[in-house]
Amino acid sequence: MKKATTTSRQELVRRRGAPLATPTDLKAAATRDITGAMNAILADVFALYLKTKNFHWHMSGPHFRDYHLLLDEHADQIYAMTDPIAERVRKLGGSTLRSIGHIARTQRLQDNDAEYVEPLDMLAELREDNKTLVAELRVAHDLCDEHRDIASASLIEMWIDETERRTWFLFEASRAGDATGH
Repeated sequence: MKKATTTSRQELVRRRGAPLATPTDLKAAATRDITGAMNAILADVFALYLKTKNFHWHMSGPHFRDYHLLLDEHADQIYAMTDPIAERVRKLGGSTLRSIGHIARTQRLQDNDAEYVEPLDMLAELREDNKTLVAELRVAHDLCDEHRDIASASLIEMWIDETERRTWFLFEASRAGDATGH
């Protein structure tokens, strides 16, 4: 009886030391390329989430309520992308971002640490960041197509649509109407 317990402990220790190697039918190069692209997307999404919340928290002016609520809705949608992206990376056998520092080293979107940003400048900056994210999502989608990763491509298609919608809303919210109402 004692020998079985020792063997079980040894097996447990051996398994604990095993690397995270999720099985996949994709080639090693596909896993490397796609998880690299998806981790960069994930870093950008975290950066965009935090910038959106920053602008949400620091919004001011006559359209405060509308912009504040719009950015809160956008932040929720952006944050909702993070777990599916990270889990997709893991499903492909890769490892994902591990810390704020890892995000900072990987992100391509620029932070904004300014003490004050005009409300329309906030909307314009977020609009451009969302446009940049769409472009990066399209690049990742092409990579997924190249490696026949249909599941990742499908998720990316949904995120492109959501990001285009955010871009559209930010554009329309920042337009100056004319006197005729057109």
